[in-house]
Amino acid sequence: MRFQRSLLAAALSTALALPMTLPFTQAEAATPPNMLVIANRIDDIVSLDPHELFEFAGTDYANNVYDTLVVFDPADLSSGYQPGLAESWSVSEDGKTFTFKMRSGISFHSGNPVTAKDAEYSLRRVVALEKTPSFILTQFGFNKENMAETIRATDDGTLVITTDKKYAPSFVLNCFTAAVASIVDSKTVQEHEKDGDWGNEWLRTNSAGSGAYKLINWKPNESYSLQAAGNYWRGDVAMQRVIVRHIAESSAQRLLLEKGDIDVARNLSPEDVAGLSSDENVKVEDTLRGRIMYFSMNQKDPVLSKPKVVEALKYLVDYKGMEGSFLKGQYTVHQAFLPLTYMGELKDQPYSFDVDKAKALLAEAGEGDGFEVELIVRNAQERVEISQSLQNTFAQAGITATITQGTGKQTLGKYRSRDFQIYVGLWGPDYPDPHTNADTFANNPDNSDEAQLTGKLAWRNAWDIPEMTKRTDAAVQETDAKVRAQMYVDIQKDFQKVAPFAPMFQQVQQNAMRANVNGFNPGAAITAVFYWPVTK
Repeated sequence: MRFQRSLLAAALSTALALPMTLPFTQAEAATPPNMLVIANRIDDIVSLDPHELFEFAGTDYANNVYDTLVVFDPADLSSGYQPGLAESWSVSEDGKTFTFKMRSGISFHSGNPVTAKDAEYSLRRVVALEKTPSFILTQFGFNKENMAETIRATDDGTLVITTDKKYAPSFVLNCFTAAVASIVDSKTVQEHEKDGDWGNEWLRTNSAGSGAYKLINWKPNESYSLQAAGNYWRGDVAMQRVIVRHIAESSAQRLLLEKGDIDVARNLSPEDVAGLSSDENVKVEDTLRGRIMYFSMNQKDPVLSKPKVVEALKYLVDYKGMEGSFLKGQYTVHQAFLPLTYMGELKDQPYSFDVDKAKALLAEAGEGDGFEVELIVRNAQERVEISQSLQNTFAQAGITATITQGTGKQTLGKYRSRDFQIYVGLWGPDYPDPHTNADTFANNPDNSDEAQLTGKLAWRNAWDIPEMTKRTDAAVQETDAKVRAQMYVDIQKDFQKVAPFAPMFQQVQQNAMRANVNGFNPGAAITAVFYWPVTK
């Protein structure tokens, strides 16, 4: 059964109008049995175009509205990539040509059939648009000049991809699970093209996918609403409507969850999680995510570019103190750029809170009297609290830090334009291969402002690393898994010593939900959330 929009609106209005003092009972459940209502921070979404979005909340959206050639099974993420819109593939003897055979009988939300021609258009569109996440595909040598030869549909059921060199097949296929590799309805998008923009202006606020859901509406910084598309090829969809509301504050999310006005709260503080422990109507599920909390230092800054200053700041972090207090249960100390569970993971933690050592290093750098610095941070509770902790510990070594908060869009804008001193943020991998983080943290082939390599964190921080770039390039081409894993371990050890990055924690996400919600999978360490398997 599908609810009409008027009925849904009435249901939500009733839910939100319930007296806050009334205790929740199942009979008073505010959300209908086939509707999923989620509270999350979604102010980082700058576009709904899957070939442009590159943020956590945007990737969640794309994961449910679009399909890719290669996918993950939400019921068994440990099994790795699986056939998606491509039911099979083969690799040439030289390792450079991938031939995908498309699954038949699948349609876009418009009713148009999904064909290899749509896949060709979509992947070429990524290359032509040159948006932030495009590097995930262009790293295989695709560009505007050669995309007609390297990305081509030989018929409606066959797509042929030719890379510039031999890569580990698993690396290539893992990249095709990323949101940027989403297949769009070429006919619909082309109908909305304007001045050669590949339909980007239209697709920023509309959808043209084949996923379990289609977009109903999006109100930036407020909410987005999805409707089940019907007859989804991957299985039955119980939640006919999904509404994701932007609720920034943990306390507000908790209150809505306790009342039953929402089904899932995704950003609760440790205190609010603990406060729910006696509520039999609520459960909390812990998931180790691939997200790394870090701060980075812009190497354009004359003070922050001094190696001893970089090293000193890494000793001015109260890692254990934060882990044991306001981050308790939600972040674990981690000081490498690859998440735990990834090939090449590194568990070494060479830094600890040591003010005396930091002061000595600052003195060696000629900054013994301290200096002033600005931290920019998204106005998310735990990130602000981390920044405040850094402000306090930096001060103990004579460094005066100011904190500038902004929305996800605002802070990312400054970060991507290299207009900052210190950035405090969270980074998540785009695909389950070590190159996903090595390529962004430890690879910068062109440090010029004109390069606009906004998908690479090394570039955003103006960190010029020709030798480390060569090493990361070599690691991604290594076909011996054991050798390749050790290459990433070695790169990370050197990275820890000299990088203007201070990885601090890996996220353990605590999703709180009503007790009747089942099948909500946030994607573990490798992908984004899945809405369509959820039942209530």
